[in-house]
Amino acid sequence: MKKIAILASDNMMPSSLIQRDDSHERDEQIKKLYPAFLAQNMLLDIISWKSAASKAKHYDAILPLFVWDYFDDNEAQFIEEMEKVDTTTNLYNPIDIIKWNSKKSYLNELEKRGAPVIRTINVETASPFNISKAFEILSTDRLVIKPLIGAGAWRQVLYNKGDTFPSRELLPPGPTMIQPFLPSVKEEGEYSLLFFGNDYSHAVIKKPKSGDYRIQSLYGGTEQTYSPTKNEIEVAQKIINILPFEPLYARVDLLRGNDGHLKLIELEMIEPYLYLSHSKGIEENNVGAQKLASALKNKLSLKN
Repeated sequence: MKKIAILASDNMMPSSLIQRDDSHERDEQIKKLYPAFLAQNMLLDIISWKSAASKAKHYDAILPLFVWDYFDDNEAQFIEEMEKVDTTTNLYNPIDIIKWNSKKSYLNELEKRGAPVIRTINVETASPFNISKAFEILSTDRLVIKPLIGAGAWRQVLYNKGDTFPSRELLPPGPTMIQPFLPSVKEEGEYSLLFFGNDYSHAVIKKPKSGDYRIQSLYGGTEQTYSPTKNEIEVAQKIINILPFEPLYARVDLLRGNDGHLKLIELEMIEPYLYLSHSKGIEENNVGAQKLASALKNKLSLKN
């Protein structure tokens, strides 16, 4: 029986007295992952990412799926911890993917490789000057301002040209990415397509609550099971295929651009929410969980 650890932030540990508001998403995933992994002769455990290096030798593989705080003043510590894990046992996704994916400048690299990416400007700070230039460069009156290292709409701002400039406490604290606001996120929603072992698994469409643009459940966003068209799967698969490595798991997030074509908004390969409840099958028969477990078993078998 192989032992597999899933890493979590402290407030996502089941034993923690202080839980994130979305900790139910952890429980929903584990209910499906545990039996799927057990069926592949793999036993799951949840441990804090901050103690991962000291415990890595006890596990055959480690997945940082619930590390939902690494970007909040913890990025350097998290990367250092994962580097140690990567030298001790099998880290999935591996450290080179984690480093590459932690900074959203990867969008610019993917665009150069031919991926359909939302136009993105990277700047050192979210200063009034840089924001003003972004309006001009992107030819838009509405901007989404995000941290270059971040997730879950943390320190993210929707800013309209001519409005009072946001306070420093709301803006990204450091390096920043700026994108034009796409109305389709409110009108149509954001698509997420899940891939395990480079193969398509399932998809959802996520929509914000009325009056908001953020699709995360923390802000009232909701998701629905979605059956993508052949073309939509091909768009996402192309993005997976042009990566310079082969991830165990990846979530491709897409929005429809003003030209009517789907554009990559983010590619999640560190700690994506996997939306397993929207895959076929329930609990121990969840197809998405089975695909992830099978993909991991295949990767581990290649190591032997």
